Amino acid sequence: MNKPTSRPILPPAMLGILGGGQLGRMFTVAAKTMGYRVTVLDPDPNAPAAEFADRHLCAAFDDAAALNELAQCAAVTTEFENVNADAMRFLAQHTVVSPSGDCVAIAQNRIQEKAWIQKAGLQTAPYQAVCKAEDISEASAALLPGILKTATLGYDGKGQIRVKSLDELKAAFAAHGGVDCVLEKMVDLRGEISVIVCRLNSENVQTFDPAENIHENGILAYSIVPARLSADVQQQAQQMARRLADELDYVGVLAVEMFVVGDTHDLIVNEIAPRPHNSGHHTLNACAADQFQQQVRIMCGLPPADTRLLSSCCMANILGDVWDEDGSEPNWLPLQNHPAAHLHQYGKKAARKGRKMGHFTVLAADADEALATAQQLHQSLNTLAK
Repeated sequence: MNKPTSRPILPPAMLGILGGGQLGRMFTVAAKTMGYRVTVLDPDPNAPAAEFADRHLCAAFDDAAALNELAQCAAVTTEFENVNADAMRFLAQHTVVSPSGDCVAIAQNRIQEKAWIQKAGLQTAPYQAVCKAEDISEASAALLPGILKTATLGYDGKGQIRVKSLDELKAAFAAHGGVDCVLEKMVDLRGEISVIVCRLNSENVQTFDPAENIHENGILAYSIVPARLSADVQQQAQQMARRLADELDYVGVLAVEMFVVGDTHDLIVNEIAPRPHNSGHHTLNACAADQFQQQVRIMCGLPPADTRLLSSCCMANILGDVWDEDGSEPNWLPLQNHPAAHLHQYGKKAARKGRKMGHFTVLAADADEALATAQQLHQSLNTLAK
């Protein structure tokens, strides 16, 4: 796997990123603030990151000429996992790439991902790989009721079907088009948390405090920090995330999503994302250093910065649903008027239902107050929307 550079990369070096969505945009802002220059590769002419980047290569992610140009950068990273892992491996032959193509390939595939999680000695939900119709047998019944998830290209609740019987399971597999899937047993879910690990090497690892995540329609709605769980459970979550990063010999920012299960609040790993994460956006306003600064530092061979939480907070996603059908803006006034709320818009040109358009973070004396204020302010955005 990747070795960090022996000598740190310093400004004004050119850094490259595959993907120019909101994560690429926030990465670009962090890098530019520190004095680096940024090249973004993204086929979308309106890519949010392009607004701030020095250079926008408007081409497909596997475009040979664009990849050759990106390979001239002092270091390259990615903003999403469904990028071509082979493109990452090609770039690694010419420049410093983090995370490695191998780590990205593992995160792309739920079957491989679960095998690695278990290899690290951590629990997952009971599961079975379903790659052909014959894989569905009487033994599969032990995992019902369950969720059949496509092995690749699933995020924000996409590619998932709940199943209660073998017949429903067979129908779901057919509905997924017969692609490789994972059948996961439903667990006694009491909560969802995520931990963001920032790892340069085994001596230089930091974790952010776990975020407690509330989803609506399969999409993250709120992240609350600190999570409303015991100190022991929170510490265990951080240890688990670190263990997984060590097992992968991971270089970069890694998000580890976990389920809190049963009365005993046992932790099981749900999935990983080899990049900054939606549930880490609070770090922009509530932590000593944010997840995007960490991404820049680590790709440049610098140790991760201080991850301390400076204030209790709640991050709320803003989806395209709060724009009016005619495209008129949400009611920003109550949010912008609030002294403890911080608005971040992603510069996307068109609002669509379910599309992440921005987020805001509320700082407060404690987690409950932060959540209550965030919910109230989120509601106020809708006062003009249908």
